[in-house]
Amino acid sequence: MNTRRRTVLATGAASAAALVTGCGPSGGGGSGDSRTPAASGGATRAGSGVSPDGGKELARTDDIPVGGGTVLQDRKIVVTQPAAGEFKAFSAVCTHAGCIVSSVADGTIDCACHGSRFSITDAAVEAGPAPRPLPAQKITVSDGIIRPA
Repeated sequence: MNTRRRTVLATGAASAAALVTGCGPSGGGGSGDSRTPAASGGATRAGSGVSPDGGKELARTDDIPVGGGTVLQDRKIVVTQPAAGEFKAFSAVCTHAGCIVSSVADGTIDCACHGSRFSITDAAVEAGPAPRPLPAQKITVSDGIIRPA
């Protein structure tokens, strides 16, 4: 009877470990957060340059429209150009529920999950339910290339 109990416990522990592994962030099977819509808002040529601090190219200045911006979903950053030659970067993670913002249009950074909108100038909340602005990200702009600072 003792051997049988050990077998049941060992089998249960192995099953629990497999379940936890399958549910973890690297457990496979899923393609990420189901709340995250696809990004839109412009093409970039990311990844071709490296700054001295190791920051890879985020985008080229030509790729960021004046009065608009581009969501870099894979980097979780949104880059905007509120006025000609003025570039800003913010976290693309919405402060409401953690979704990745979906687009930049009509002067706002928009989250499709629950309708939050943020200013392209300073990421201030223009429409809720987001409780606070998107956090600013430091960038450098040199020779037409935008990189993290």
